Amino acid sequence: MTRQPFIRLALLLGLLAVGPAPALAASGGDTAVCQAAQDYSAARRGVSVLVMRNGATVCEGYAGQGGPDRGWELWSGTKSFTGLIAAAAVQDHLLTLDEKVADTLPEWRSDPLKSQITLRQLLSLSSGLEGTVGRAPDYDRAIVAPVTAPPGTLFQYGAEPFQVFGAVMNRKLAAARTGDADVLAYLKRRILDPIGVRWSGWRRTVGGDVMMPQGASFTAREWAKFGEFVRAGGIVEGRPIVDPATFRALFVGTAANPAYGVSWWLPRAGGRGPRTASIDFADHAAELPADMVIAAGAGDQRLYVVPSCGLTVVRQAAFGLGIGRGRRGPGWSDYEFLQPILETWCR
Repeated sequence: MTRQPFIRLALLLGLLAVGPAPALAASGGDTAVCQAAQDYSAARRGVSVLVMRNGATVCEGYAGQGGPDRGWELWSGTKSFTGLIAAAAVQDHLLTLDEKVADTLPEWRSDPLKSQITLRQLLSLSSGLEGTVGRAPDYDRAIVAPVTAPPGTLFQYGAEPFQVFGAVMNRKLAAARTGDADVLAYLKRRILDPIGVRWSGWRRTVGGDVMMPQGASFTAREWAKFGEFVRAGGIVEGRPIVDPATFRALFVGTAANPAYGVSWWLPRAGGRGPRTASIDFADHAAELPADMVIAAGAGDQRLYVVPSCGLTVVRQAAFGLGIGRGRRGPGWSDYEFLQPILETWCR
């Protein structure tokens, strides 16, 4: 990692309380850097910053209406749960990443392009399936979305591929008679309960389908626990609770976009496009730890996991329809936010 000078936004020994939720002091680390990270985030509608190093919290603070017990929607940060669901399902012999989606969805078997799409391509957004940004559609509507490019050739960011995956999982769970009501119940039983993580909420579509590309709400502490599970390699008490080979495959980019794996962003040079314009870690790939993986959502919700540094970093912000409309503020940069944190705690 290249070391460059940075501007610390505050040089205070205590953390500044903003709004009704008190900021919490850094422990075991550089308090000024912790404050700088909080100030950078708060100036951009941030509500939560939490840094863990080797399993211990070294920086935690809240702004505005944020607080340790307040959950915030992750928006597209929700997408990264799907990769872990897939890895658990492989361990349970429910699927493989390279099986055809049409093996489970007979509706796709007669389509010359859809019949060739694999689950890996679906979750790496390289399936060719047209995607939209906004409220996620019901599963049935996502299944009939058109294919606009040959599978594996184009990175297309959107909700539909993840909703199709939700439909695939629901059908597989029903066929296997696992007892899970749907894919969300499976995620809870197989991953979240074993690692002691609880969501604050999870939205569904009008038709009652779980929103797989968005809709999950977590506190900073709970999202960080999930990050720690990823940092540990999917292992709980010395035992992998997801398939190890599939877990590793989640963090490998594609030819269509080296900066995106199976539902996770990577610090690689790659395509973004107008829908992911605020993501700039790909622009600084040479300066960031190569093993860093990122869950990213609208409003610059972020979960950064850096195994080589023992780091898990959460940043959350107030974001939604009407929030910040008509107001301008400084832009978000993943690199500017992360650089002081990495300089201090990635040694």
